[in-house]
Amino acid sequence: MAITFRCEHCDKEIKAPDNAGGRWGKCPGCGSKIYVPAADTEEELRLAPVDSAELEEQKRLLAETRRIEQEILREKDEVLEDSPERAVPVYQLGDDELKRNIVNYLRLMAEADLEQSARLEPSIIYCGQRALKILDGVALSEIPEPELADIPPHVLAGLVRDLRAKIK
Repeated sequence: MAITFRCEHCDKEIKAPDNAGGRWGKCPGCGSKIYVPAADTEEELRLAPVDSAELEEQKRLLAETRRIEQEILREKDEVLEDSPERAVPVYQLGDDELKRNIVNYLRLMAEADLEQSARLEPSIIYCGQRALKILDGVALSEIPEPELADIPPHVLAGLVRDLRAKIK
């Protein structure tokens, strides 16, 4: 008696001899490597009936878990928004350190190091008007800072403009 099955790639019905069961072969239709299932010598496997009450309980528990997770995430967002630590940095930057951060930020952006520049950005933005004054000095300077000297002027101007827009 032959083993009859379908190719999982092209869905062609295949008949293989009993001794081919449990081996690998090629589909005559598409040539794909296929596994020939073993011949069915056992009776049909009888499954236990599905307990609908248990399925409903699982669905209810999953829905409750999702609801609780969403509630926790909302509460976490609210706490972070109201957190005084988010609004105020640990210490106030001096003008020299702020200028160094701005120059480093512009250098990192020119090099497309977005991860490192994103770390400096909040401390610059927090300083507001002081940062704008330093940025204006960098933008209007005839001789750029040594770290920024190799950045084309139009690129540097664009980076300064973008940072100014974030501070305002």
